[in-house]
Amino acid sequence: MRSFFLDLKFVFRQLRKSPGFTATAVLMLAFGIGATTAIFSIVEGVLLRPLPFPDPSRLVVLTDHVQGADVGGNGEDGVTVPDIRAYTRETRSFAALGGYQSAAYELSGTGDPAFVSASRMTAGVFSALAVAPELGRVFSAEEEEHSQQVAVLSYATWKERFHGDRGILGTKVLLDRKPYLVIGVMPRNFEFPLVAGQLNRTQLWVPMSFNEQELAPPAAANWSYQMVGRLKPGISPAQAQSDAQRVAQEIMRNYPAEMASLRINSIVRQLQEDTIEQARPLLRTLFLAVAVVLLIACVNLAGLMLVRAIRRQRESAVRLALGASEMALLRQAILESLVVSMSGGLLGLWLAGLALRAGKKLLPESLPRISEISLNWNVVWFALAVGVLTGLVCGLAPAFAALRTNVNGTLKEGGRSGTSGAGHARLRSALVVAEIAIAMVLLAASGFLLRSFEKMRSVNLGYRPEHVTTAFYSLPRKQYSTQPAVNTFNDELLRRVHELPGVEAAGLTSLLPGSGNNGNQAIVPEGYVAPKGANLSLATSTQMVGDYLRTMGTPLLRGRVFSDADKAGALLVVLVNRNLAEHYWPNQDPVGKRMRVGTTEMKTPWLTIVGEVADVKLGSPDDPTRAQFYLPVDQVEDGLGALASPGDLNGNGGFIVLRSALPPEQMENALRATVRSIDPQLPLTQVQTMEQAVSDTEAPRRFNTVLIGSFAFAAVLLAVLGIYSVIAFSVASRVQEMAIRMALGSQRAGIVGLILEGGAKLAAIGCAIGLVGAVAASGLLRSLLFGVSPFDPLVLTLAGVGVLLLAVAASALPALNAASIDPIQALRGE
Repeated sequence: MRSFFLDLKFVFRQLRKSPGFTATAVLMLAFGIGATTAIFSIVEGVLLRPLPFPDPSRLVVLTDHVQGADVGGNGEDGVTVPDIRAYTRETRSFAALGGYQSAAYELSGTGDPAFVSASRMTAGVFSALAVAPELGRVFSAEEEEHSQQVAVLSYATWKERFHGDRGILGTKVLLDRKPYLVIGVMPRNFEFPLVAGQLNRTQLWVPMSFNEQELAPPAAANWSYQMVGRLKPGISPAQAQSDAQRVAQEIMRNYPAEMASLRINSIVRQLQEDTIEQARPLLRTLFLAVAVVLLIACVNLAGLMLVRAIRRQRESAVRLALGASEMALLRQAILESLVVSMSGGLLGLWLAGLALRAGKKLLPESLPRISEISLNWNVVWFALAVGVLTGLVCGLAPAFAALRTNVNGTLKEGGRSGTSGAGHARLRSALVVAEIAIAMVLLAASGFLLRSFEKMRSVNLGYRPEHVTTAFYSLPRKQYSTQPAVNTFNDELLRRVHELPGVEAAGLTSLLPGSGNNGNQAIVPEGYVAPKGANLSLATSTQMVGDYLRTMGTPLLRGRVFSDADKAGALLVVLVNRNLAEHYWPNQDPVGKRMRVGTTEMKTPWLTIVGEVADVKLGSPDDPTRAQFYLPVDQVEDGLGALASPGDLNGNGGFIVLRSALPPEQMENALRATVRSIDPQLPLTQVQTMEQAVSDTEAPRRFNTVLIGSFAFAAVLLAVLGIYSVIAFSVASRVQEMAIRMALGSQRAGIVGLILEGGAKLAAIGCAIGLVGAVAASGLLRSLLFGVSPFDPLVLTLAGVGVLLLAVAASALPALNAASIDPIQALRGE
């Protein structure tokens, strides 16, 4: 132990003597370890950490897959109300099972009215999650069955809206202007459903209590609900899926005649897998990218340690000659590397904490469990382990390389020739080539993502987002309980909006591009014969009031838009987009054709197509274009035919859009004031410009591009510094050689060319290896690219040329220094 502390004291003394080396090495490692730790904290919080529920491995989701329904994503459709009731009652594999559906309510009765995200749940969901409330209790099956109006608050809502008042239990709040009794508050870390992002977290939970419309026969075709359950001990997801499929067979036997052709398959899989599925490719790519940066930093450190060992070779030879053992020198070299790497690791841990605090809000909304990302002990131990491993790896190779020769050989190789040994030179060059190759891979990846982002930005959205202001509203059913009341509000709202200064057009819509909503509806196009085995005909339905299409700037390609004559009781009309028209009536004019909502067995009326409009990107610009049709709100109920329910309301919520000559930001307060002038209690949410909405859909790809681009910049910078250090050391160790060359007649330009040629050779070899690596790694990037091949020759060429030019530039300063040598002074010094 005493020898260890003596070695440690010696190491600190040596590092103090070389402050430039120490600072460079520590800062370089701090950046690499800090970036890696920050990304690992995201990976750990989202992918690796168990869900915050007791025994989370037994939590599963139960959902249907409707055969022939291509809904995108993982192909799962959700469940229906009959599914929830049948699965809950008939399955035998679950200790608890329940259904839920996301909802939004107007919260009032305390403070200003506001829209809150909520979840309607059956009592089985709380039983399955098995989390006790912070205050009070959760609702029971009896309260749900008897439609008791009770609510459980989230911890954040309790703190922010009710100031953490522990007397909140037993008080009433108004949800959609109906009184609900607060019976409980959930713990701080409780979150369910586990939705992606930070903006749509559930703020309260209420009993599901199915209403008449949900229990009516048409609701059997509404797959907008979800289920979660806890498996009984010893039951696997596969066994539970087989059990659920048995119940699904009974559900299908009870389908009404118009749904007799539908077939469903039950799917059971772990809740953790369902939560992280979409995030895994992105996080895996980010972690590999930052690991590449750390690898380059390690290679740089190894190069610095090797140069340091070479410069101290004579000292080591003298110590060996005086009786010191090679093991003692090796131990000191490794200890020095460990001190440097652990210092870099601790500093990197601090930098990672700063990065998370500053950058957590910048994470894309596609990531789930963002609230759980933190620097916990798992992350701290990871950072320390990376520091130790880095120290061992970076210290061993240079130490062995510097000490493997005998004393006489070392002294002779470092003698009059001015070189540090051919073996050491080759090792340093190999390290630089590795750095360049790795940086080339990351730079190519950054180029692919940048081109993908540019391709996405150039996509025709099908509308003009500039000068458009949007806002979401929802009319509480208690006050707006009839269709005439809803229509009166909408008509008055549009009238007053049109009177605002600068407004050119305005409308209402059930579906706003970029909002993320995308409800598929089965349709039957007249005259279309589907190929054998084809999927159901699906399209996205949008309800409209007013001049919505002109407001959005969506072009009319054929026919006409809706008019005031398209009212209830008139000829049922519909608009279709080009995608739908080309798919079902290729090379034909769709105007005058007919289609209807539902499946072939459903008795629904025909809708006449009166116009064709351009395709609109409903989500991100890089999402595939979908078939879409538009309905006037006044005719929605008639168009549903037998699928309609007496209590249905249409147009009682959605998005307000207005186009103005004024900057759209200036219209936001005017829009709020207009709504308050009609209903002072009605809040608006998502008040923003359409350009902001589009920017939000681009955020995940922008995040990928910026972050990996930053890593690529750092990797290239480290590689360039590596080239510079190797060339500069080479020049410094060949001063006498350069002096002799110039004394024998070599021109200074020739010396510069010689040095540049050496740097260019290393860069060329590194680029060639990196090119092969970029092609080999293309599979990892394929899922993140849009409109760009992972073998794009332009990107690969530009990345290679860029690295080559930077390498030559990094060699220029040492080359100029070599050319400025005074031969007489250099040889005299010799």
